[in-house]
Amino acid sequence: MNRHEFENKNGSDWNKFELQLENSKGKKGTSDNHKLPSRFRKICYDLSLAQYRMFGQQICDRLNGLAIVGYRQIHRKRGAFGEGFLHFFLGTFPAAFRREWKLFMVVSFVFLGPFFAMWWSADKEIEWVQALLGAEAMSDIEGMYGKDANSVEYLRQEHGSNFMMFAHYINNNVGIDFRIFAGGIFFGIGTLFFLIYNGLYLGAVVGYVEYAGSPELLWKFVAGHSSFEILGMLVVGMAGLKIGFALLAPGQLTRGEALTRAGRGGLPLLIGGACMTSLAAV
Repeated sequence: MNRHEFENKNGSDWNKFELQLENSKGKKGTSDNHKLPSRFRKICYDLSLAQYRMFGQQICDRLNGLAIVGYRQIHRKRGAFGEGFLHFFLGTFPAAFRREWKLFMVVSFVFLGPFFAMWWSADKEIEWVQALLGAEAMSDIEGMYGKDANSVEYLRQEHGSNFMMFAHYINNNVGIDFRIFAGGIFFGIGTLFFLIYNGLYLGAVVGYVEYAGSPELLWKFVAGHSSFEILGMLVVGMAGLKIGFALLAPGQLTRGEALTRAGRGGLPLLIGGACMTSLAAV
């Protein structure tokens, strides 16, 4: 094959690759983005062939330029922070959640069972609720959700400013998430304990408000904030149980290897759950 035949045979491929690179620079995107790696390999092969057969400086320079730009395009860093953020919450996080949906069923049962049991018990034996909450917690609940209470004003008086309210909320709830996740290292027992305890405690809060406060104030808060907070806690619980189950049944892996693999798989759940919990504070 001479230079002319070589150029006629492969020129259309070079033009397509060059056009695709131009579109990528302009961030227009193309429907054949998946072809970029294979076209890049073809350019590299043609470049080596052109150099080996000495088809001329002009062809070699063109192919070399395409190879350099193609390499940068394929190995470029992910664009802006926003792009990575969207990729995580629209792709990585949902995919990790779907893979572990059975764990979601487990943590939901472990949390909601005690929650509804304690809520129900408030209507039968309020002493159980009072014993779990204690005098200080009941006083705080009455201050926020009493019949004539203003929860925002009460919290502002307690913490001094809106920012300090926000900081306290984040510190408390992210701290709970961390304990739930870290409890997985004890073969999942710690995760189960904190999920059960939080189910009992929140059920007691709801039951006490129904007994002595204004349920309407509580449910307004739940509708605006607690849905994200509780879902985030359950997602973090999924990550904790994933670690616990990996340690309980490592299979052919050592427990260290199983822990590492489960940690990588559970990291998107931990990050996603913590972000949901933080969103509840907004």
